[in-house]
Amino acid sequence: MNETLARLVIPAAEERARLKEGVHIERSPRRVRTYFGGKLIADSEHVLLVYETKRPPAYWFPVTDVRMEYLEQLQQPADTIRWRLVVKDRIAHNAARAYVKSTADRAALVGYLTFYWNEMDAWFEEDEQVFVHPRDPYTRVDTVHSSRHVCVEIEGVTLAESRRSILLFETGLPTRYYIPKLDVRMDLLEPTDSATRCPYKGVACYWSARVGDKLVKDIVWSYPAPIPECPKIENLLSFYNEHVDLYVDGVPQDRPITPFS
Repeated sequence: MNETLARLVIPAAEERARLKEGVHIERSPRRVRTYFGGKLIADSEHVLLVYETKRPPAYWFPVTDVRMEYLEQLQQPADTIRWRLVVKDRIAHNAARAYVKSTADRAALVGYLTFYWNEMDAWFEEDEQVFVHPRDPYTRVDTVHSSRHVCVEIEGVTLAESRRSILLFETGLPTRYYIPKLDVRMDLLEPTDSATRCPYKGVACYWSARVGDKLVKDIVWSYPAPIPECPKIENLLSFYNEHVDLYVDGVPQDRPITPFS
């Protein structure tokens, strides 16, 4: 259960409307850098933010802003160029790609290439590290204080109950309820080694819940040090609505249908 996966599978409504079956390209005002093997591989103030069908947004760099001496061109299909990335003894065998022939909707990509995000060691927008994929300017994250009575249960056992939650509203995802640890039955939770990254919130750690003989793995997460844009959720706990009985002001909430269901 990875919150990031939802973003890859369920794009925001605005993004779905833009994409349809084509490509959306816009210039980004941000300086973007990416590193591999301790080397700065690309550094540009002229990147394109590209949305392609069924893909998360990607940064495309002008070839002139890429250290091409580290790229080795591979054999490729007629319409695509692919490169491996080699820095001393580090090799990423399928690190970058570009189009040989640009159709009308990809005409702006002539002279540009993109790196597969996970093949690179680190990405930065200006001087802040970014995880998973570029931050989508059409995705919004709002956090608000709420005095509504929030109760979380599994098989009739109360795991959390609070009137001081932070509600997090994120484009394309269900409302998440972040609850102070003092309002959570921490004795029923077991920390795990799981961790996920979100471009909009930071790095999350996880707990499993043990209710009787039942262990529900990675059902709870928290951001110990969220990015500066989301300070309100620091060290609060959130439960996957998909796998718990959630009540708000005594009203049972429907379990959302997501990739975590």
